[in-house]
Amino acid sequence: MNDRLQQLALFVRTVESGSFSKTAREFGLSQPSVSRTIAALERRLGVKLLIRTTRQVSATDAGDALLARARDALLAIEEAESAARGADRLSGVLRVALPPEYGVRRIVPLLPAFFAQHSLLKIDLMMSDRYENLIAEGADLALRIGDLPDSSFVARKLESARRLFIAAPSYIARRGAPASLADLTRHDLIGGPADSGDETWAARHSGLVERQLVSPRLRSRSATGVVACAIAGLGVASASIWMCAAALASGEAVEILTDYALDPVQAYVVFPAGRRPSQRARAFSDYLEQALSPVHPLRKA
Repeated sequence: MNDRLQQLALFVRTVESGSFSKTAREFGLSQPSVSRTIAALERRLGVKLLIRTTRQVSATDAGDALLARARDALLAIEEAESAARGADRLSGVLRVALPPEYGVRRIVPLLPAFFAQHSLLKIDLMMSDRYENLIAEGADLALRIGDLPDSSFVARKLESARRLFIAAPSYIARRGAPASLADLTRHDLIGGPADSGDETWAARHSGLVERQLVSPRLRSRSATGVVACAIAGLGVASASIWMCAAALASGEAVEILTDYALDPVQAYVVFPAGRRPSQRARAFSDYLEQALSPVHPLRKA
């Protein structure tokens, strides 16, 4: 990368991340080196681009004017190089933010085939349950489960999965199986990552939505933890088929309340707002849309 492109690339990531040190780590440089490079860009243009404080780095008005154009210019250069190589010769690093459990079960198994198509590409799986600022964290795209918290995201639906009520055979042998949603008040319940405090569990039955106020005895902030607790015989839980298919197949858990239908869980690919997705990001998104077929195992007839 020549000096001018390096200056622009470091400037863009410093504004996006708000940090010289974070930019330095991403580029494999020292923090003073990043600071000096951007200072050189300011001298060359004859304007102040950044406001530096002890806590954060932000753009001046001149910096904001440069940011969007610099970002577009860098992306145009990247896409021109990709076009010259061919669609199957994408290179560089694709940074994907995603929840760990969904990533492990649904995305990681798909990566070998994607790498076979794009042998020069590298992927950084930024696995976290927290919804980070995608631009600040440097993610090219994110995979999100459930309702999207910010309508400003550019999102595409990838897939959905059935949710169901489950319990261990040992629990049912000890406590019996609930026959209705109202019966849950007499059972030990396992709350999941989306639950907080006393809450209402809702499900559709005979065409109508029933709601029941419940107070789980046990909670897990992890969907894997919810299923593990159910397998251990600790109570009744709800889980997506993504998370509990193996437990159902092995007999460690069984579906209960089969006359009730829970709302499905949705998975989306999300692009950072305010900038055009890179060719790498678009290629990965397109691949996932084709590879992620609806999950049907152990579906009710």
